Amino acid sequence: MRNRNNRSRSREFALQGFYEWVLSKNDPSVIAARLAQSEGFDACDVPYFERLWAGITREYRPLLSALAPFCDRSTDALSPIEKGVLVIGAWELLHEPDVPYRVAIDEAVELAKSYGGTDGHKFVNGVLDKLAATARPRDASAARV
Repeated sequence: MRNRNNRSRSREFALQGFYEWVLSKNDPSVIAARLAQSEGFDACDVPYFERLWAGITREYRPLLSALAPFCDRSTDALSPIEKGVLVIGAWELLHEPDVPYRVAIDEAVELAKSYGGTDGHKFVNGVLDKLAATARPRDASAARV
């Protein structure tokens, strides 16, 4: 993994776990336990990873529903990476007010650049920016002034 801060690493591990989860349908707790044994896991923010992992796996469908109005296609048509990055970003925007909205979006864009398709980061940026306008209207409107 690249040299990134501990929360960024938590997001990377969550994305890797998400990818396995949507493709294999393995139990999230089994995936989390395996990830915890991965090289470099000790460098992530473990409590944050645990909150993030629990949030994206337990609230997966509601998070997709929150994203759907801002996507130009069905969330079922998204690649597993795009879907994972968006779900992580949506969870942070909706449930982690201590994470500034711009940081949540920027981190998601970086994940999409690192793991996604060529222009997937542009799609992720647009969708999460629109979600932020409804999830955190004060923060988003203040940033646009």
